[in-house]
Amino acid sequence: MGTFYLHAYRLSDMPAASPGSQAPQPAVHVQGQEPLAASMLAAAPLQEQKQMLGERLFPLIQTMHSNLAGKITGMLLEIDNSELLHMLESPESLRSKVDEAVAVLQAHHAKKEAAQKVGAVAAATS
Repeated sequence: MGTFYLHAYRLSDMPAASPGSQAPQPAVHVQGQEPLAASMLAAAPLQEQKQMLGERLFPLIQTMHSNLAGKITGMLLEIDNSELLHMLESPESLRSKVDEAVAVLQAHHAKKEAAQKVGAVAAATS
């Protein structure tokens, strides 16, 4: 399993908590969600990690593009988990990736519409 980065710490660089103490760990905080610590993510199977990240990304993306939030979240979940964590910590990074995903969706939609128009013209002329 890969190394997960959170607040510029690698999991292997985080100090081990001594027995009986609760050392605070860096965590990603999303309003209305349980904080996501790197150790929680690392302990989960890959599919569950994506689920945890998606549950935190979706509400943030929904505030930007409510009608495309599900599609964009799915697209972003294809990205490496360490980059997804960075996006959760950095609104600028998240907005940049969301804008990129919207551009891809718009280009795909435009290409699809153009193909349909070509098909309609071909059908009308035959």
